[in-house]
Amino acid sequence: MERSLLQYLAVTLRGIGMGAADVIPGVSGGTIAFITGIYEELISSLGNINFGALKVWKKDGFGSFWKHINGNFFVALFLGIGISVASLAKLVTYLLEHYPVLLWSFFFGLVLSSAILVLRTIKQWNAVVLIGLLIGTAVAGYISSIETVASGGESWYIVLSGAIAICAMILPGISGAFILVLLGSYNLVIEGIKDVDLKIIGLFAIGCIVGLLSFSRLLKYLFANFKNTVLAVLSGFLFGSLWKIWPWKNRVGDEPLVVHSDGKEDWMLTNVLPANYEGMAQLGWAIGLAVLGFAIVFIMERFGASQQK
Repeated sequence: MERSLLQYLAVTLRGIGMGAADVIPGVSGGTIAFITGIYEELISSLGNINFGALKVWKKDGFGSFWKHINGNFFVALFLGIGISVASLAKLVTYLLEHYPVLLWSFFFGLVLSSAILVLRTIKQWNAVVLIGLLIGTAVAGYISSIETVASGGESWYIVLSGAIAICAMILPGISGAFILVLLGSYNLVIEGIKDVDLKIIGLFAIGCIVGLLSFSRLLKYLFANFKNTVLAVLSGFLFGSLWKIWPWKNRVGDEPLVVHSDGKEDWMLTNVLPANYEGMAQLGWAIGLAVLGFAIVFIMERFGASQQK
């Protein structure tokens, strides 16, 4: 797809939104890609990165290869993601620590609105589509409700963790960072990146590349042949993930679930009503931010639709 410089800037802005979402545990950058209208192009372009692309390079040169894989699109998108992660990570971490109820309320409204928006794109309903919606909701709800599991640091497991996590990152409603926590690899990978451990970074990157290229091809096929069912499953993922990002949670028990090497403690949490929250419920502000998040999704969807015309 040929774009003007302004249109590539719009792609970068979408990338900034995706990067901001990926910083949040429980929120997927794939959700932002979907609601801003670039999800199918992203999946399709990833699917074009294969041995066939290398044949195009060999036969017709680098220019044809770059066009074949939609290279300019990737540069603009990942530029935005990089800018966002670098600039917003500290801010979001601060907000999660000091204003968790307000931040999660905002994202609760955003994800709820996204789920409704995905449902609206389904052109034809039948029993299979409905079952897909229910399965997607159940799977995401289950993933969001289970706690961290332990794992070793074997090389094959790091590669596997990267492959699974990157697949989750491109699925709306499933957080890749949260999947790493469930697999028990999150701390290992974060420590490896912080310490510039080239072995861990390399193994994780290999897993990401394998998972991204293989899973994107599967998604491309599914969108081409079973689009309504896929949309129903993705919408279910979003509905199911609402359990994870419910703003009001209390600690369970007197001991932390996990104590990391830096001393940070992770506690088992349970969802509660605002009236039972052990802290400042901030109900008025929370509702206001949830409504704001809900509205922003539809504004972004309108923006995405106008840029595609």
